[in-house]
Amino acid sequence: MRFETKQLGEKVDAIAPDGSEIRVMGERPGGTFAHCTLPPGATSLAVRHRTVEEIWYFLSGAGEVWRSFDGREAVTPVTAGTALTIPLGTHFQFRTIGDEPLRFVLTTMPPWPGEDEAVRVDDHWPVKS
Repeated sequence: MRFETKQLGEKVDAIAPDGSEIRVMGERPGGTFAHCTLPPGATSLAVRHRTVEEIWYFLSGAGEVWRSFDGREAVTPVTAGTALTIPLGTHFQFRTIGDEPLRFVLTTMPPWPGEDEAVRVDDHWPVKS
């Protein structure tokens, strides 16, 4: 086992399938920990995951998260200090509100397997091209 230490930087490690910026902060056998940014005025693409669940914790900005699963649907306002879960198979989409980027950290369990993990679903909100 080795210790990992990482400082959040400007370099984006990946653009998530939903369109947000991902900076991977660490990975262990049980999951991946990442920092996510959605720019001001942006709306993500709606997706669902094939094999992973997530827990999100919002650091700054304001936004909304839409989640839908098995006949249940909710839009949750999010700001710094809000935490939420994305259970396996949940359709979700998020957007920023205001002039500040929406920033949050997330844990993906198990570790993120790759680009084909996210499956595109119908958008709750229109997405600007």
